[in-house]
Amino acid sequence: MQPTQLPLKDIHLPETISWWPPAIGWWLVALFIPLLLFFLYWLYKKLTHKTAIKTAKKTLAIIKQYGIEDNDKKVRELSILIRRVAISTSPRTETASLTGREWLTFLDQSLTGSPFSQGCGQLLAEAAYRKNTPTEPEISQLISLCEDWLNAQTNHTKRKKKS
Repeated sequence: MQPTQLPLKDIHLPETISWWPPAIGWWLVALFIPLLLFFLYWLYKKLTHKTAIKTAKKTLAIIKQYGIEDNDKKVRELSILIRRVAISTSPRTETASLTGREWLTFLDQSLTGSPFSQGCGQLLAEAAYRKNTPTEPEISQLISLCEDWLNAQTNHTKRKKKS
């Protein structure tokens, strides 16, 4: 038999690979990327919250230690410190614009009672407008109150975890 007479068929090429349905690897990538983004956002929030409180506690210890005779400056430093922590740990839109009584009421939310709006915490809002400077006992009470507030922020984070 001659080669031209053989009953051979032409070479058949396979069909081109379709893009749908994607392979399992692409499904895993599509699932992994949003999970990774969510985890990174959560980690960022957690680290900034802890860092803000930890740094604030160190700064508060420094304020307690240095013996500034100017009690007005101590009150300003405490006010700045508490505001920075509040802006770092709470939504900025809720805390950055608060002043006066609204600010003190916001700070009271973390503690039992109303130590900021009705107690020695009023110094944070009123010290700049007082004729006489705050006394040393008032400053020590305010520092203690600020410590309690910072500890409440730490405990607030732990309570959120347990819930």
